Amino acid sequence: MFMPKAHRVAIYEHLFKEGVLVAEKNFYAPKHPELDTIPNLHVIKTMQSLKSKNFVKEQFAWRHYYWYLTNEGIEYLRAYLHLPSEIVPSTLKRGPSGVPAHPAGKPGRQKGRRRCRHW
Repeated sequence: MFMPKAHRVAIYEHLFKEGVLVAEKNFYAPKHPELDTIPNLHVIKTMQSLKSKNFVKEQFAWRHYYWYLTNEGIEYLRAYLHLPSEIVPSTLKRGPSGVPAHPAGKPGRQKGRRRCRHW
């Protein structure tokens, strides 16, 4: 499909930055929700091309496409966008350490004990 190179580069940059991309299956949408200046059709067709080269994995659910970068896709986009190897997608970055993912529980309740509720 013919599209401006600037659109393809913007899609590649966003995909590399985030590591994932989502698009609704709506070929007539005037723009993609995350990429304001690019039609949704251009995003879908660009990602379809990357999928055929095994640079992304595709998942489809509830009228939405979900694409995830593979290791080969990361290397391809690094070469295409001329990025150094220190830059990685946000899906591969470590989160802040030392912060618990889940709180320990509500204050005043003991772990492991269940309360019977009789209404």
